[in-house]
Amino acid sequence: MATRPKGEKRPPTPTPALLLLPGEFPLSSSTIERCSITFRHAYLEAVRVTFGDDVDFAQLIKIFQSTPESFKGRYSPAECIGTKTNVITGNPDADHISTSHAERQNLTMRMSMRRFTRLTNAFSKKFENHCHMIAIYTTWYNWVRKHKTLGTTPAVAAGLTDKTLTMADVVGLIDAHDEKALGEKRYRAANEHILDKLS
Repeated sequence: MATRPKGEKRPPTPTPALLLLPGEFPLSSSTIERCSITFRHAYLEAVRVTFGDDVDFAQLIKIFQSTPESFKGRYSPAECIGTKTNVITGNPDADHISTSHAERQNLTMRMSMRRFTRLTNAFSKKFENHCHMIAIYTTWYNWVRKHKTLGTTPAVAAGLTDKTLTMADVVGLIDAHDEKALGEKRYRAANEHILDKLS
């Protein structure tokens, strides 16, 4: 298998078509109101670049108990014994500085997609396939699956659509996207063929 030279970055992968269902917009312009973001240790620069100062941004720092010698080397993390918060920008509501929603979403993804299960051989063998699987899951979770707390899908609850999609609808959208892409490819090839004949 060919490998990239050390330090060379992976070329950008096209965004899977399914991720574009709600519309292909930058995150900062897709939010209707000023939003609040909480993070634990990463994403500091990413949030600044994306939102600038137009966000209520706080850091949640988890405090872990020191791991006993008998537990070192095990897969389970240390016990969390407390947290502290650090406001980065804006005026976030102290009662809502939490990573619980994101962590719950991560758990749901791990439980719903086999390739996210740890310590197995079910991982994605190709990066592109991983992107497509996440796209299918995201579409199903937001546009197809009815949530008990909402009584409908998140897309309907957010006013993005007035109907619940089925997986047949999703497959239809994929087919339409692929058909359009194929038509554009054939059109470009035909034009290049004509230009070659004229030159």
